[in-house]
Amino acid sequence: MTDGPVEGRPGQLKVFLGYAAGVGKTYQMLDEGRTRAQAGIDVAVGYFEPHGRRDTIARAEGLELIPRRRVEYRGTTFEEMDVDAILARRPALCLVDELAHTNVPGSALEKRWEDVQLLLRAGLDVYTTMNIQHIESLNDQVYQFTGVRVRETVPDWVIRQASEVVMIDLTPGALRNRLARGVVYAPEKASQALEQFFQEPTLAALRELALRQTAHEVDARQSEPAVPPSGRAPAEGPATAAEKVLILVTDDPATAAVIRRGRRVADYLKAECFAVVVCPAGDLGRLPASAREAVEHHLTFARNLRVDTRVLAGKDPVDAVIEFAHRQGISQILVARPQATHPHHGAFRSDLVFRLIERAKDFQVAVVARREPRQP
Repeated sequence: MTDGPVEGRPGQLKVFLGYAAGVGKTYQMLDEGRTRAQAGIDVAVGYFEPHGRRDTIARAEGLELIPRRRVEYRGTTFEEMDVDAILARRPALCLVDELAHTNVPGSALEKRWEDVQLLLRAGLDVYTTMNIQHIESLNDQVYQFTGVRVRETVPDWVIRQASEVVMIDLTPGALRNRLARGVVYAPEKASQALEQFFQEPTLAALRELALRQTAHEVDARQSEPAVPPSGRAPAEGPATAAEKVLILVTDDPATAAVIRRGRRVADYLKAECFAVVVCPAGDLGRLPASAREAVEHHLTFARNLRVDTRVLAGKDPVDAVIEFAHRQGISQILVARPQATHPHHGAFRSDLVFRLIERAKDFQVAVVARREPRQP
């Protein structure tokens, strides 16, 4: 971190990662911000959400709070982080709570993590907070643990660009005790939370996931530079990787889970990652309308995760995929497990996966299971 923004130098990002509300992420972010301010660094709070927690509010005292922007939506006034005001103020270090937050419709950008990208590109250093369940590639695992499909997510590349990821840890028992004492939520909400999301097995599973993710982030930073705010990997990274991963995209809803898994596998292997769809003449417009809409949605999702997308021409998707895989030097192919009730749409015949496994002898083919919540 620096005494002030340096012209032409991207800012550095530090993420305080937790596994549930109440573990102390925001408190720790504010506490470290205070320490930096006392050391003479120009610090300002771009946004923080106290949730009525007295200890957290006390940690913000003495720090400059940049006023929020007021947004009218459907007759109600909301408050959002004011990026323009922060950029005009230009603190050396900006504290931004709840990175995964979705901005109110009508905001310039949809997500707070996109706002943070603007701050980083302007040379501001940023401390921010988020929970493990908001990392996009972990969405399916979290759904399996909790039965809750998290809708507010952050692409993995945003976390990889951080110069530092710090896990704020608390045992599930201690967190439940804090909840029962009313430290995290009001008593009526706390009682409901203890019976639902904050059950000890759920918290233990999320905590283990957070510990593994933090260890992975530490290992990644020891072996390669952080991804810059552009979201593009360093030139010496995936371009020289021995492994290459191919994700087969179809109109099957389970494709989203395959894209998440493929992106995560590629990150662990430091591999290039492709999302490939096959259609006649390489023209998505020749697919039935419902299939085209689903495929375009999946391709957009893959691009948001920094996956290289390709549309291949071919009457037989297996032929096209194998030819592409040989040409690109693919080592792993990921496909969704077929579902008996899935409709047949031309190139997406139900036997595709089985024929691909039979013919792709030169590749490792992984069939990604359809995750469902664990039964109690």
